[in-house]
Amino acid sequence: MLSMTGYGRGEYKNGGVELTVEIKTVNNRYLDVAVKAPRIFAAHEEDIRGIIREKLTRGHADVFISLSDKRERAKILNLDEGAANAYVDAARRISEIFPELSNDFSVSQLMRLPEVMKSEDVSAADEEIVSAMTSALVSALEKLNTMRQNEGEKLKQDMLSRMNVIEKLVAEVDARAPLVAEGYRVKLTAKIKKILEETEVDEGRLLTEAAVFADKSNIDEELTRLHSHISQFREICKENIVGRKLDFLVQEFNRETNTICSKSNDLEITRLGLALKNEIEKVREQVQNVE
Repeated sequence: MLSMTGYGRGEYKNGGVELTVEIKTVNNRYLDVAVKAPRIFAAHEEDIRGIIREKLTRGHADVFISLSDKRERAKILNLDEGAANAYVDAARRISEIFPELSNDFSVSQLMRLPEVMKSEDVSAADEEIVSAMTSALVSALEKLNTMRQNEGEKLKQDMLSRMNVIEKLVAEVDARAPLVAEGYRVKLTAKIKKILEETEVDEGRLLTEAAVFADKSNIDEELTRLHSHISQFREICKENIVGRKLDFLVQEFNRETNTICSKSNDLEITRLGLALKNEIEKVREQVQNVE
């Protein structure tokens, strides 16, 4: 079981290249990745997301990439012939208009003019830097998942302990349920006798009324499903990626408990049902932290 909350850091240092990747994850219903990196990685952002998708399925992940490149890098100067011709033609035209002025326009001056010469950094986002980024990213993800695994184990133990409490409460409801119909029959008999005083009570009619009440308040089906859900919950907790399954299952826990509370006309079962809802809500809150 993996928690959706965690942090991982990966580093690469070699040959003047120093690169750091940090990943911080928090809860989110779906996988959402935000990448903050130098512009030279803009073309590789989808590759970064692809690597992350291989390791994460849910949660919001903030990825921070920092780079220091101290290598001696060769630079290429590219000549923009169009811009150079425009400057030269303009100089000639000025010389023709003002012949009294000396034409001191030189090649070195032309090279310094805007847009004539453009430098190209051939080492920007080269293979070594991309490889360094990938290595640091994988390392950060491994450390992140180690932390998420440890946190997930704690969440698992907490939820399983609460499942034990839920199972105990369900057992108490199970034991109480058969007594509800008989209790209703006794109360109904006493009430009718009080109203009719010395008149003989029709036991057949009382049994019919008690049977109708028992049918309406029967919660055997809901209890059976709750026992099944408890067993399923424990089995799912043995898996690695469980968030969506547990989220759906907790909804089913709530549905059955709400039905029990609405069908049972008994204060003790209502009390137990409310206690059940309280524990189920605590489990639901923990499930929101699980991938």
